Amino acid sequence: MTDTVAANILTSVEWDEEGFLANTSDWTPALGEAIAAELGITLTDRHWIVINFAREQFEAEGEAPTIRRITKQTDVQTKELYGLFPGGAAKVAARIAGLKKPTGCI
Repeated sequence: MTDTVAANILTSVEWDEEGFLANTSDWTPALGEAIAAELGITLTDRHWIVINFAREQFEAEGEAPTIRRITKQTDVQTKELYGLFPGGAAKVAARIAGLKKPTGCI
């Protein structure tokens, strides 16, 4: 994805005051890639395990999953999760997945 395409995708949707997607149904995998690129993250298959799990949990429960739920229900362990999503694993994963800010995040 080129920088121009990523910039166009990022400006085509609305964001809340904390930088999370305002309407979770606007999310697409391409938008997730653009968000990640903006954060300096290149998505791998391991990232997508977490992103897809987070989206599934959000659809089922109405909120982004906790770090504990991610690590208990996927094969991604805590240390790896923090390496994949630096700067606040649950918060960064939720942002890339197009979800609202997880409850409990400062």
